[in-house]
Amino acid sequence: MALTRKRFLIAKSESTYGTDSTPVGGTDAVQVTDLEVTPIESDNVTAGTLQGFLGNSTRSTLVANKRVSVTFGVELSGSGTAGTAPAFGPLLKACGLSETVVADTSVTYAGVSGSFDSATIYCFYDGTRHKITGCRGTVTFSLVGGQFAAANFEMIGIYNAPDNTALSGTFTVANQAAALEVNDTNVTTATFHGVTDVRIESFDLALNNDVVFKETLSSKEVVIVNRLPGGTAVLEAPAVGTTDYFAKAVGVTQASSSIVLGATGGNIITMTMAQTDITGVSYGDTNGVINLSIPYLALPSTSGNDEVSIAFT
Repeated sequence: MALTRKRFLIAKSESTYGTDSTPVGGTDAVQVTDLEVTPIESDNVTAGTLQGFLGNSTRSTLVANKRVSVTFGVELSGSGTAGTAPAFGPLLKACGLSETVVADTSVTYAGVSGSFDSATIYCFYDGTRHKITGCRGTVTFSLVGGQFAAANFEMIGIYNAPDNTALSGTFTVANQAAALEVNDTNVTTATFHGVTDVRIESFDLALNNDVVFKETLSSKEVVIVNRLPGGTAVLEAPAVGTTDYFAKAVGVTQASSSIVLGATGGNIITMTMAQTDITGVSYGDTNGVINLSIPYLALPSTSGNDEVSIAFT
């Protein structure tokens, strides 16, 4: 009998795309939540043979373009040491982000438009190992008041037959500090579209990568073909005379947004969208208090690859 609670994940960047990087439990463990594997995704091809009677073809269905998808959440936190990447750093890189390390100071992730990293992920389902190579995907960062900040990953990789290989090493999570509650104490900066100290109830930022699995006669690869980062901010509605978000939505002005979570070195996360473009406004209610739900896009400058910055300090 396999138990749902006995699932876990380890991941490591690949030096060669699609080649197993052999992650081990002692150094590559990632503490995750809501781990779900779709062990086989495919395009089923059925023979179109005519056989003189109704019904399915007597020929077996071809399970083509086999790949694996895996989704999971990570409590968003730093490594605990400034200048050291968090345990889930290889996963961020596999979502089309570069990793810039300044020793003893910071690790910063930003978009790239080519030479994408990839990762090997091992998912263990209480005795069954799913080895997923060539993984790439997308991630959504979510901050909700009164909850832990989270990064939610959607990854696709190359199918390998599941096996019963045991974990190499001990599942010991390192470089993943305790997650912080999203609240007034831990959020030290909350700026949205150039307005500081806004009362944000929730904020999410999705990379919205367009990820496809492409197989040819001589290769198979998960490819990131585009990204359209953006999200939604929900905040207490200010008087329109104080901040007019309706005018911001119908206008064409872009402005910077930034959320800083944490105040202790090694566990400070700064999310910056330098060119935020508001695309709409709608009303809502939270416990009798009117709020505004504001979708936005994170736009690049003319230099490109600078829509989003996630810095761990």
